[in-house]
Amino acid sequence: MQEAFVVALERWPRKGVPANPGAWITQVARNGAIDRIRREGVLRDKVAVLERLEALHAEPEAVPGEGLGEIADDRLRLIFTCCHPALAIESRVALTLRSLGGLSTAEIARALLSGESATAQRIVRAKRKIAANQIPYDVPDASQMPERLPAVLATLYLIFNEGYLASSDESPVRTDLSGEAIRLARALVTMLPREPEAIGLLALMLLTDARRAGRLDKAGELVLLEDQDRSLWDREQIAEGLELSRTAAAGGPAGPYTVQARIAAAHAEAPNAAETDWPRIARLYAWHAEIAPSPVVELNRAVAAAMCDGPLRGLELIEAIDGLDGYLPLHTARADLLRRLGRSREAAEAYNRALELNPGLGERRFIERRLAS
Repeated sequence: MQEAFVVALERWPRKGVPANPGAWITQVARNGAIDRIRREGVLRDKVAVLERLEALHAEPEAVPGEGLGEIADDRLRLIFTCCHPALAIESRVALTLRSLGGLSTAEIARALLSGESATAQRIVRAKRKIAANQIPYDVPDASQMPERLPAVLATLYLIFNEGYLASSDESPVRTDLSGEAIRLARALVTMLPREPEAIGLLALMLLTDARRAGRLDKAGELVLLEDQDRSLWDREQIAEGLELSRTAAAGGPAGPYTVQARIAAAHAEAPNAAETDWPRIARLYAWHAEIAPSPVVELNRAVAAAMCDGPLRGLELIEAIDGLDGYLPLHTARADLLRRLGRSREAAEAYNRALELNPGLGERRFIERRLAS
């Protein structure tokens, strides 16, 4: 509880006091207690203390992992089974994507920002560890599910991303993957109706997928968000996504999927590209960078900053990012900012670098059009 007070003293002056301070403190303290139990206790002690904590918790706000019960969906049950905590989370996600997600090793490598050979080795090592340690493919019980939930969420998120912007040459969009990811996310929310990050992930998927009809022109070419015909967006799906994003945001301290859902909501709520609330989006990306820092988040933050403060500011932020030379969106974003600044030769070099990274069919055609211009 004392540690939760320290966190409150650090965060509340910057982010504001939550609507229910007592519930916020209780949830943060409870999460800290669970983390300590996991580190220090044997399994028998862990389960006993977790059960006592669960019995003591009476706040109405969402508690991570609360309400976990039997998994009704067969594929979701298998995903929980594969996301075994004995494996590193990256290995859990890679193995699950390969075994159950319908993704190739190359697609998984792209999703995890890793090389294809390194990803293949990671999957092989995970399989060997399962065999060597005789890790059973058992469906976890309710007390084991919370520690598997982050990997399950990451798996569904990456399946959706590969469907929404496919890296293969078959099609820029794979509705089979994105549709299955949404179906599984719905099943997860049904099982965890008070888990904010599960709700936030479903909201993010729905708000993003609602733009699918506007993402391709009649020739099947990709259309940038700012150029899309918003009358083609699925307004019913947007309404559901907006409601879910508000529910997730009200469920407790926001996680990365909830913050991304709020960013998607800001785009969905704008009547046109010119009226997009970019300052709000930039603040949300700054928040995202604080709670889940990564080079990709910094890239998105830089793009938002460019929309608020001009392409030169965005370019300065992009140039400061390390570790993304093999990440295609960095080069296309950088090229676009250089193009907007009139630095055509440098923009062409950046587009050519993007082409060297073997983009999928839709992205390659888009980059080639920009390069020709």
